Amino acid sequence: MALTIGIIGLPQSGKTTLFNALTKSNAPISGYATTTVQANLAVVPVPDPRVDALAEIFQPKKKTYTTVEFVDVAGMGQAGAAGKDKQEGLSPEFLGHIRNADALAIVLRTFANENVPHIYNTIDPNRDLDSLNAELALTDLSTVERRIERTKKAAKSGDKKYLQELELLQRLKETLEDMQLARTLEFSQQDQAVLNELFLLTMKPRMYVLNTSEDMLATANELLEKIRAGENVQIDALQGEAKGFAQIAQRAREEGAEVVAVSAKLEAELNELPQEEANEYLEALGLPQLGADRVIQVGYRLLNLITFLTAGEDEVRAWTVTRGAKAPEAAGKIHTDIEKGFIRAEVTSFDDFMACGSFAAAAKKGVQRLEGRDYVIQDGDIAHFRFNKGK
Repeated sequence: MALTIGIIGLPQSGKTTLFNALTKSNAPISGYATTTVQANLAVVPVPDPRVDALAEIFQPKKKTYTTVEFVDVAGMGQAGAAGKDKQEGLSPEFLGHIRNADALAIVLRTFANENVPHIYNTIDPNRDLDSLNAELALTDLSTVERRIERTKKAAKSGDKKYLQELELLQRLKETLEDMQLARTLEFSQQDQAVLNELFLLTMKPRMYVLNTSEDMLATANELLEKIRAGENVQIDALQGEAKGFAQIAQRAREEGAEVVAVSAKLEAELNELPQEEANEYLEALGLPQLGADRVIQVGYRLLNLITFLTAGEDEVRAWTVTRGAKAPEAAGKIHTDIEKGFIRAEVTSFDDFMACGSFAAAAKKGVQRLEGRDYVIQDGDIAHFRFNKGK
């Protein structure tokens, strides 16, 4: 399962700089809103020190990380940039690049720089988020209105299914007309089938990526942690970038979204350094890891994903599953035949394996377990699946 994250934001927010830092690409940077339908795409491995540690032990022919696909689309906010009287939502071509994304990374600029003008002339991430939400809502509204026309025709048959669908679509329409996110509504299990067909952008899990100035990163991380933990932060008493951090963090907490602070400019500069020098510089700034790595980790947490491992002389590999997946489903990530013929799983936690140094020692110590069909895979499990090849 490859996680796909769509990166969106206003022009000059630093989203393409962030994309380049995340993917070590050299995508061209545009300083204005554009109607281009092109997008930057890249698939990158997810850093996982557990894979590296196991590879040191097994010396496999191959080691494979899980991957994330990033999709960076052109700058939004066309109304503000192009002088239109009203926003019209995203074009179908533009929408096509991000409608299948698992989550959205919404880049919000908090840094000031006279050499990098803002399309609204002032720095206000809270306002920028409102603008982006409005454009996403209008895009979804167009999708819902088209579906309403189609469903109305089908409902003439009197089929209860279509009448119920119309009720759902009308609720969505009213919410989106108020420039509210569709995900703020409550839905029944029956509604999900229709929602899955609509690919609404305002239904997608989201993270807010605060693109900060380098010297404010530590302050940003401190504030985000306090608000995430539910501490009482006097937002109105804050000023400048700090106030922007806190406002977005509070919104994220209320929405059940995630938020991470990075300096896209710093990330780009660190990518030019040897790894050892980059790590030393990060340590000097009091940062445990690159913002790019934190964006990926937040994406996993947002989508409730975990990683299990397989290890041997042929390959050490990381695999992604949804938290709560049972052993047969995890086995199916490797091959559908293994899921169909599943017998049981030999499971050792990564920490237990590293403490023992080998599967044989783990089995002898009793920390290698045989688990059945109902076993729920845990993050960091090293699994070997036994299966009936005849099934």
